[in-house]
Amino acid sequence: MKDGNPPFPKPELGEPYLLTPGPLTTSIEVKRAMLRDWGSWDEDFRALTADLRRRLLALLGDMADAYECIPMQGSGTFGVEAMLGTFLPRDGKILVLSNGAYGARAAETVRYLGRELTVIDKGDYLPPRGEEVSAAIAADPAITHVLAIHCETSSGILNPLAEIAAATAAAGRQLLIDSMSAFGAIDLQPDSIPFEAMVSSANKCIEGVPGFGFVLARRDALKASKGNAHSLSLDLHAQWTVMEKTGQWRYTPPTHVVAAFIEALRIHQEEGGVPARGARYTANRDILVAGMRDIGFETLLDKRWLSPIIVTFFSPADPAFEFARFYELMKRQGYIIYPGKLTVVDSFRIGCIGRMDAAVMQGVVAAAAAALAEMGVDNAAPPEDALAERRKLSG
Repeated sequence: MKDGNPPFPKPELGEPYLLTPGPLTTSIEVKRAMLRDWGSWDEDFRALTADLRRRLLALLGDMADAYECIPMQGSGTFGVEAMLGTFLPRDGKILVLSNGAYGARAAETVRYLGRELTVIDKGDYLPPRGEEVSAAIAADPAITHVLAIHCETSSGILNPLAEIAAATAAAGRQLLIDSMSAFGAIDLQPDSIPFEAMVSSANKCIEGVPGFGFVLARRDALKASKGNAHSLSLDLHAQWTVMEKTGQWRYTPPTHVVAAFIEALRIHQEEGGVPARGARYTANRDILVAGMRDIGFETLLDKRWLSPIIVTFFSPADPAFEFARFYELMKRQGYIIYPGKLTVVDSFRIGCIGRMDAAVMQGVVAAAAAALAEMGVDNAAPPEDALAERRKLSG
């Protein structure tokens, strides 16, 4: 806490809570960090970039010295495309593990790149498993890489990354990880989960603002990636080479966003790092899920697959329920929630990440109950056929 400002800002001060998988609610200190202008070529900003890279690598633990950090301008999807285009050789083939919209987007990206791929699609309810990875590689020796989504936020599944990494390593293949919505709150260290490269974004669990992503990659793999990239601006090898030589980004960086992210990293460390951030988000989820179930809602996923990042709820079967109206009533009370992103059933999502604590989540539940009452929804239970579909697809 600084200058008497509460660590968790109140909606009544004019700023709603963003209950989304990012952008998310940020601290007042992060917002203030964007008030200064920076010269992208100036030594002060180059020092910020070096500090950013050093702090992110430190989150990898004992093996950090074997890795490099390459920030990349743009949204998280820019970073995913940069990682795929840089580390997947033009004659390589990737196994994409998909169980939601972001796995599907990664597969689409690979097709745009003109690289070979195969996909394991698990639908919305279940994660890919290690034995499936082993079987797919055994059936197709041309596979050189595996792509896993750490937390699939279209449903909220936390995928079993450790067993996926173990299966990939045992087969002598390389793992690429989209940890967009998990890095910084869920442990990801290469001594226990070996990977060639992973990508995340400034506006997720570190609690910065949108504007750039970053890739943490094994140095040897990064050196070997020269010439792979399909794109001038999304070439991570070229970005890294320039940063190593000059300390600068190749093209105009989001200077204010970088300054905000340094402050977010400082707060992350002050809070207690990954374990503490993950514990707060887990407590947020548990309070949210228990409270929403108490007023009749049901989660899309079985308990064991619920992530501490975002939770998907079935839309109620009650004909008085209309998501657009529910959304507006929640927003009026200071809470911005997220539409569903599923193809099978109607749903909506509520994020657990950002500058929020238990009291905020209790407020979310109270707001949801008030919204149902104003809409005249007597029962928030989902349609029986949706539950039947979950039982069938969950096995």
